[in-house]
Amino acid sequence: MGISTFLNTSVGMYVVQSFCHSLVAAVLVDRALKAWKIYDPLIRQRFRLIVILFPIFSFPLYQLINPARSSVFFRMEALFDSSRWLTLELGWGVPVGVLFLVMLGATSLVFLFQELIPVLRHTMTPKHSVDEGTHFDAGTFVQDTAKVLAIRKPEVILIDEEEPFLFSATGREAVIYLSSGLTRVLSSEELRAAIAHELAHIARSRRPLLVALFLFRIVQFFNPVVLVKYRRAVRDEEKICDDIAVALTGNRGALAGALKNFYQKPDKKHVLSSLQSSSANMSLEEYSHNLHLESRIARLETEPAGPEPDPLAPFVLTLSAVVLLNYLIV
Repeated sequence: MGISTFLNTSVGMYVVQSFCHSLVAAVLVDRALKAWKIYDPLIRQRFRLIVILFPIFSFPLYQLINPARSSVFFRMEALFDSSRWLTLELGWGVPVGVLFLVMLGATSLVFLFQELIPVLRHTMTPKHSVDEGTHFDAGTFVQDTAKVLAIRKPEVILIDEEEPFLFSATGREAVIYLSSGLTRVLSSEELRAAIAHELAHIARSRRPLLVALFLFRIVQFFNPVVLVKYRRAVRDEEKICDDIAVALTGNRGALAGALKNFYQKPDKKHVLSSLQSSSANMSLEEYSHNLHLESRIARLETEPAGPEPDPLAPFVLTLSAVVLLNYLIV
């Protein structure tokens, strides 16, 4: 089967159009967030859901509305006809469609090795068991905070390790793990703020939306635009949990101080939540991790802005623009 033949099949058209639709949605969403000055991570995450979820359903939805949408006559009137570009030949007679499929294949490998396999490994083989450590006495803070978040109080386990780390296992019975080294470098207020952040992760993990979002992410495993936006949505999740932790403790500075202990360095490995690295050298992933930490710290150390306008109208307008514009992109 040739490239052009594949691209004209239902599967091929779905792959191509979902990529094009996600790209258009990403541009419109980014412009909307900037134009309406939306900085709240929870609201920004909801806008990013348009980019992640819409391409899954756009092609079958448009075909249901107009079965002739993929015909030659419709393509002649369309704003953008992908088949004209993908069949263009580069040097040595290689069509653009080959490079396009190579890009999708590379994205699929990135998804497999950097997202799917680590998630499955983390789910099936937890890093620590409850029996490895000892119970950590956090006073009544964990119990009181769990009650506020309407979750079952998780066990807090102290692991005898010098490397500072803190993470939560958000399974059926949630557990928070922290190292003895961490308890020596954080003040009591910083430790409470860091634990509150993990409690926020546990509470948010109980929401079916986040589980469904990852399952939908799997459907678009080949889409590089969705890959980028999904990772940004995950980073928004960290900031959302930061906000919850601040609301629980009332101490922005304590959480900022705690985060400063989790920079990844060439000679050390620091772990916070799901951001983990096994490399001893400063990699691109570690550099990106540190930049994200700096962004979170700077945000916590800056006085929060006033209340943002109601996002409903911007969201509806953005989604409408995405739906209408992408109808003419085939």
